[in-house]
Amino acid sequence: MTKRPTTLSRLAWAVAAGLAVAVAATGLSGCLKMGPDWTGPPQVVSVPAAFQHVGQGDSAFKPRDRWWESFGDPEINRLVAAALKYNLDIKEAAARVLEVGALFTQARSQRFPSLGLEGKATRSKSPESASPVPGVSLDTGPSNNYNLTLAASFELDLWGRLARADEAAKADLLAARENQRTVIQTVVASVVSTYLTMEATERRLQMAESALAAYRQSLAVVRGRYQRGLSSALAVRQANRALAVAHALIPSLRLELGKLQQDLAVLVGSYPKTSPARRHPTDYFHRPDPVPPGLPSQLLLRRPDVRAAVASLRALNARVGQAKAARFPTIRLTANWGAASGELSDLFSPASELWSLATGISAPIFNAGRLAAGQRAAEARRQKGAAAYAKKVLRAFAEVEGALLTRQERMAQRDLVAKALVEARATLEEAQSRYLRGLADYTTVLDAQKVRYQVEQDLILNELAVLTNRVTLHRVLGGGWDRSLVPAAANK
Repeated sequence: MTKRPTTLSRLAWAVAAGLAVAVAATGLSGCLKMGPDWTGPPQVVSVPAAFQHVGQGDSAFKPRDRWWESFGDPEINRLVAAALKYNLDIKEAAARVLEVGALFTQARSQRFPSLGLEGKATRSKSPESASPVPGVSLDTGPSNNYNLTLAASFELDLWGRLARADEAAKADLLAARENQRTVIQTVVASVVSTYLTMEATERRLQMAESALAAYRQSLAVVRGRYQRGLSSALAVRQANRALAVAHALIPSLRLELGKLQQDLAVLVGSYPKTSPARRHPTDYFHRPDPVPPGLPSQLLLRRPDVRAAVASLRALNARVGQAKAARFPTIRLTANWGAASGELSDLFSPASELWSLATGISAPIFNAGRLAAGQRAAEARRQKGAAAYAKKVLRAFAEVEGALLTRQERMAQRDLVAKALVEARATLEEAQSRYLRGLADYTTVLDAQKVRYQVEQDLILNELAVLTNRVTLHRVLGGGWDRSLVPAAANK
């Protein structure tokens, strides 16, 4: 005797058949993609093999992501590690990646069948109806109705509209990831630059305090000579004035240092507190590692903002095809299986079964040019994106060449300022000696002191510019390089 299939078995067969039809339809759909295929970003300019402002050569090059370790400062390494873990801009960018990833999943899900289950129970009462017998009415009483429906639908992506949407969403996700890396690089560069500026401010404050002590000593010398009749009252006034000016510089440096400490604390995700200035050795400056000769210009391709621009341009290219495919007919397959009964106990009986299969097509006939305008708008956005990409690449080259040029000139300037400081110190010693011997007035000493301490300030600021330029160079190059591959005598 043949066993009658149960309702659950029929439901399983219906779902399996629906999935089989969907898989077959998936194979048929997407065979044609409207719009242009992605062939890569456009060529912006004729790119040289190496950057202009580096030495010529063909030394091997190995990228290095943890470029901040080249400064050899454990405190910089600690601060960067804290920023990577706690910085709020980085956390915000990470959340943005999660958001775009969810949107990508949404876009991809449209290419697969949808399946839903709906159950409904109703209880109703109809008005009394007239009976064939005069004066008698029929009261049917309340009635129950139970429905259970399994519905499936699938859109045949014959023109690639959904495939292009999937492609665009994937490119958006890649752009979001690269933008996250851009944020990380920017935050790391800000941490290192702020720390270096804070150190330079501490050195400037240390130097200003030393100058203040020297001006106090000079005032004592002038007063002693004045009491012995060897100096004028004007010299005493001049010494007091110089001391007051030197003293007035210290509060502004302390304020600058405190703000830098607060900024650095915010960057690493901690409360903005201040602390006393640290002491630093006078011989602190070390030349940064030389730039490899023949630094390849292809390094620009590892910059995350350039890669993000490429991904955004790819998304715009895919949306042109998506807009074009929207102008073609849409074919949708639908299937329903279910049961309806007035009694809950009869809902799963074969007699209560109902089902339907349908296919439908919808095609735009007249929409006042709305879809055509949408395609033209998508094409215009792609052209705008291509221009934005070209501008991004040119600006990136300008940033790298500018950083390399600045490096050369700052290093040359630093050497000249260091020589000027040697002469300024010698000049001050000679002026003080001549004043004590009565061969020069005190104005000569004051001028020599002013020049010496100003040159010391200039040297600290110039050396800070050299170090922060190295940070900028790593940022605009998208990273660093292996120092072992740089010849020892290169670019000194």
